[in-house]
Amino acid sequence: MSARDVDATGAAETPGERGPDGEGPPWRVRPAAEADVEAIYALVRELAVYEREPHAVQAGVEDFRIALFGPQPLVHAQVAEVEDPEVGAQIAGMALWYVTFSTWRGRHGIWLEDLFVSPRYRRLGLGRALLAELGRICRSRGYPRLEWWVLDWNSPAQEFYLSLGAAPQDEWTVWRLDGTALAELGGG
Repeated sequence: MSARDVDATGAAETPGERGPDGEGPPWRVRPAAEADVEAIYALVRELAVYEREPHAVQAGVEDFRIALFGPQPLVHAQVAEVEDPEVGAQIAGMALWYVTFSTWRGRHGIWLEDLFVSPRYRRLGLGRALLAELGRICRSRGYPRLEWWVLDWNSPAQEFYLSLGAAPQDEWTVWRLDGTALAELGGG
């Protein structure tokens, strides 16, 4: 990869890359900027359609603006920007993440909430580059883990992650409290 400029969060920009075969439009991975919020929101909506839950997105553009760029952001994003010859620079992919903590290791890590590349821009190496950037952030901060969920039916994603050396963790079951049960437990 080419030289990177590191921002205040320890994230880097990887400019001027092309697809794995050296073909395709030029692209770069960089930390998200506030001007990217609408494009990130559009990718979240596109992801919801891909995951067969188009009506599940309750957040709006302003929710993402506050979460990513408010006074104390706890969520971060890297974006993949493609120089599309037809329409100019486009945010083609994103990785939304936050910092976690492992009590057994006594160390922080990164939880990848969403990784998504718009189908039009797949096969350029953007997903791998976004994950590689998160790997660099982990390494620079001394974080021993990068973790995420994958839907059971999403075999293309599972194959991609396996090709990178990731391994499924099947000894845990995800549990969730929300809605009425959460309100009742919280005294509401």
